[in-house]
Amino acid sequence: MSTRLGFLTPSSNTVLEPLIAGLLHDTPEVTAHFARFRVVAINLGEASRTQFDTGPVLAAAEMLADAHVHSICWAGTSGAWLGFAQDEALCAAITARTGIPATTATLALRDALRAAGARRVALVTPYLGDVQAAIIANLEREGFTVTAERHLEDPGNYSFAAHTPARVDALVQEAVAETPPEAVIIHCTNFRGLPGAPGLEARLGPLMLDSVAVSLWGGLVAAGRPMALPAGRLFDMKAK
Repeated sequence: MSTRLGFLTPSSNTVLEPLIAGLLHDTPEVTAHFARFRVVAINLGEASRTQFDTGPVLAAAEMLADAHVHSICWAGTSGAWLGFAQDEALCAAITARTGIPATTATLALRDALRAAGARRVALVTPYLGDVQAAIIANLEREGFTVTAERHLEDPGNYSFAAHTPARVDALVQEAVAETPPEAVIIHCTNFRGLPGAPGLEARLGPLMLDSVAVSLWGGLVAAGRPMALPAGRLFDMKAK
């Protein structure tokens, strides 16, 4: 049975699509389909916030629905700093408009943490300090404790992709060494955490939750078609 997964993508993202294509390389029965809307900067200002207004997102979701996808995932992490409730409302609106199950990178992250029973987490992002602080506060409202964090003070969004996998790996290792967590969150779908995450997971121990992999996992779960993929323990888990 073929599975078509829909992903809503920030317009300036250059990492998400190639990495998802790589993860699905050996599973031709699963295909990924993308629609973009404009996202060019990440901060807590009003102009940045309005990038995530529902109008353009729903218009992009409707175009994905034309492809008869089995799920739609907003493969962006804005809900992490704007609040989980915003993503929940967005998913409800997408499903109401299209009839298709929906999730987001941030909601799928919460699902994965709950499935793993992980409460103590480290957070690694490229974001500005105030964005990082908002993410930490929202995670803590959801019952998670951030044991260590690393961020790069990058206003992004296009520039996030310029940080090398080695740089991301180093941030992860620093955070784990500071206070060992149960899981490491690498939260940005235009950030190159995925290449190194499975190897770091095997070597360091904590579950590695890169947001590209989490978006794909969430899309599969929302479609009712979870499957094992070579990207660490995440794809062996079932959402609770």
